[in-house]
Amino acid sequence: MYAWETVDVPSLPPSGADVPGELTLFDSASLGQVAVAGDTDTARMYVCGITPYDATHLGHANTYVTFDLINRVWRDLGLAVDYTQNVTDVDDPLLERAAETGVEWEELAEDQTELFRSDMQDLRVIPPNNYIGAVESIACVTELIEHLLPTGLIYQVGDDEHPDWYFNTVAAPGFGGVSHLDEAAMIERFRDNGGDPERPGKRHPLDSLVWRYSRDGEPSWSSPLGAGRPGWHIECTAIALRFLGPNFDVQGGGADLVFPHHEMCAAQAIVASREPLAEAFVHSGLVALDGEKMSKSKGNLELVSRLRKAGADPMAVRLALLNNHYRSNWEWTPDQLERATERLALWRSVLNNGSALPAGETIAAMRTALRTDLNAPEALAAVDTWAAASLNIGGDDTDAIPELSAAVDALLGIKL
Repeated sequence: MYAWETVDVPSLPPSGADVPGELTLFDSASLGQVAVAGDTDTARMYVCGITPYDATHLGHANTYVTFDLINRVWRDLGLAVDYTQNVTDVDDPLLERAAETGVEWEELAEDQTELFRSDMQDLRVIPPNNYIGAVESIACVTELIEHLLPTGLIYQVGDDEHPDWYFNTVAAPGFGGVSHLDEAAMIERFRDNGGDPERPGKRHPLDSLVWRYSRDGEPSWSSPLGAGRPGWHIECTAIALRFLGPNFDVQGGGADLVFPHHEMCAAQAIVASREPLAEAFVHSGLVALDGEKMSKSKGNLELVSRLRKAGADPMAVRLALLNNHYRSNWEWTPDQLERATERLALWRSVLNNGSALPAGETIAAMRTALRTDLNAPEALAAVDTWAAASLNIGGDDTDAIPELSAAVDALLGIKL
């Protein structure tokens, strides 16, 4: 599947010895900061993508801008980046929305995926190398399920009408090591996030659906498992293992994916490959509106496309997102966009000068902040200080403006 147009990323001169030589991030599994991709030439990252039944809201944008920063920091460290992202272009919420609106599910999926592409393009998010839809990966999923069959952890429920296939999640080595939840909390969260803990015939309430047997009125694909379609968790596991291999550097997504999604993907992967799914599980915070997490199901959304149509500069939208540390939960208010627009205007006003204060220390501060658990607010503050001082005090460094502009573009994704 096509992602979106390539984003040009300037190359910067190497950093000095006073800047950390690797990226550290908070790992949800180890509950501490770890160096990621510190001993490799190519960093590998998988970020869970959208289910395209509604427009991109700021919670989505916050996640993909977060992992875009990681991509940019790795590139600045001289690494190649192998980045894979999926699109769950067949799933219950998509089918339900299509039925509600009278639109064919394929048309709805393509329409909303295209809107997502345009939002990412406007926000200057570097596209993934591999942008993979669930529909195009059906064979990949069924091959993984067949590979897992000899382990004895794949089974069918005893339902004559719908003999769905499940994975015995709790039997996987290390299950629970990503989320650190007790079983009761897991079951409650599983129920609240599309799981079926009460399904008769399952070995354990937390076992996850891997192949849903065909139902009347639903799309299905023929396979050795019978006609049907993939479960959500196995889709991402199959795509990640196919395109990145096991034990890749970063498994990413929003904090709401820690459980059940990433926990269950990790369980499936370690049984399939006998290696961990990823070295680090990295999660962005959740964005609220009107006191509740932005959610398609609740409808409390601020849409990237709506802000764009109202005249917002996409770079101001990106700055508003970057003003919050990636792991924090925060609430969107219109004044944040106003402040970001003012900040963007301040930075751009320096471009009108022929010279400014030297930019070397500011660029080093940006790099240090971003390489230390992706502290974007601190990086923004460093640019603020330089811009204000250059306007108020002045400077005679004619190279400073192009140097700082290139750094803001390469490291923060902000085009001045």
